[in-house]
Amino acid sequence: MPQPNSPSTVESLVGVHPNAAGLDIGAREIWACVPQDRAPEPVRMFGTFTPDLNALVDWLVACGVATVAMESTSVYWIPVFEMLEARGLQVFLAAKRARHIKNVPGRKSDYLDCQWIQKLHALGLLTASFRPDAEMCALRAYLRHRAQLLQHRAPHILQMQQALHQMNLQLTQVLTDVTGATGLAILRAMVAGERDPLTLARLRNPACKSSEEKIVKALTGNWQPEHLFVLKQSLELYDFYTAQVAACDVALERYFTALKPRYEPAAEDLAGPALPRAKPGSKSKNRPAFDARAHLVRLLRIDLVAVEGVSASLAQTLLSEIGTDMAKWPTVKHFASWLGLAPHNDISGGRVLRSRTLKTDNRAGQAFRQAAASVTRSDSAFGAYYRRKKAQIGPQQALVATAHKIARTVYHMLKQRVSYHETGARVYEQQQRERELAHLQRKAAKLGFILTAHEPVLAPAAM
Repeated sequence: MPQPNSPSTVESLVGVHPNAAGLDIGAREIWACVPQDRAPEPVRMFGTFTPDLNALVDWLVACGVATVAMESTSVYWIPVFEMLEARGLQVFLAAKRARHIKNVPGRKSDYLDCQWIQKLHALGLLTASFRPDAEMCALRAYLRHRAQLLQHRAPHILQMQQALHQMNLQLTQVLTDVTGATGLAILRAMVAGERDPLTLARLRNPACKSSEEKIVKALTGNWQPEHLFVLKQSLELYDFYTAQVAACDVALERYFTALKPRYEPAAEDLAGPALPRAKPGSKSKNRPAFDARAHLVRLLRIDLVAVEGVSASLAQTLLSEIGTDMAKWPTVKHFASWLGLAPHNDISGGRVLRSRTLKTDNRAGQAFRQAAASVTRSDSAFGAYYRRKKAQIGPQQALVATAHKIARTVYHMLKQRVSYHETGARVYEQQQRERELAHLQRKAAKLGFILTAHEPVLAPAAM
């Protein structure tokens, strides 16, 4: 009788995908494995040039393969994925760091890995990673590149601030942002050769809160040539990346304009829904240079920016990362779990041993966390929810819980195609009070008591 873990037992398992292939993808070579009865040589190695990829796809089709599983190795999998989809094959993309795809320790090689992936996929043990459609993938590429440009620009702002501090020019103490209108005007004049503090202070924007006299004091320092050189080059690099971000915004607007609406408008919605006023404090220096909110409403027929905490930039990111088809996730719980916002429970013997959210680099989940962080002090239902959860479980867990709540709202909007209506903190707190009263009444009745409201007694007036 074979042992439970013997090879004969594994081979006898019923396959879910009998026509499955497995690929182990690298930078220079790709190892492919097909079922043993489909080719005399079931494991083959291919190069990564385009003719080699065409030969790989032709070989898989000739072997009668219907579905292919691969690891998401860096960006090397993308050309293979797109070519396989173009030939009509179903592709399962497994996360590189997924625990269930790891091979047996001590048996690590590309030759064995492709066979292991093929066996797991044939048995139905691999879960495909989510990938948006082609249009959303292209939008995602633009937005991720724009985010990288902003990240590359940020260190040069710090270099400018450090150069100012080393010359004891305390411009950061009198200006909220040295890259604002007043700050950039002063920096450009300094780089051009101006050294007089009074002349520089007169470049102050009328909206600046600091007085001209205070700016003069802050600009009195030591003008050292080596630090001025660093300041000049850092400003040039800042301007370069700013120009690249502007060019990226032009390309984004052109792409948004070419996109067709995802849903047919209703008869009463042919003119497009009217956009409400911008939310207070929603303007950002890194916001898109075009009206991204109008483009999103035209595509979706709903306004994601109306959700408290979601800006136009954040709505773009969410759209490109999760797409518009919520049918990819059967329920909102699946959606929250994919985002990394739902608790993962370790259960043994019917008891929850540990509950925590798993570490993830999901960009959509990070975007919802950013939205939650922006509503912590707002007079909204999400803000009241965060403050209530903060008192119960602490700030970090409350932030994740609020992000979870915002994610459920966005899922419902996209799934049901309904608009968002803000209720406000006062309505939320009143609803929470009513729920607590109902709970107390049920608990009192269960214990044999009657819960009655206590009328406050007014203190007698002083004589």
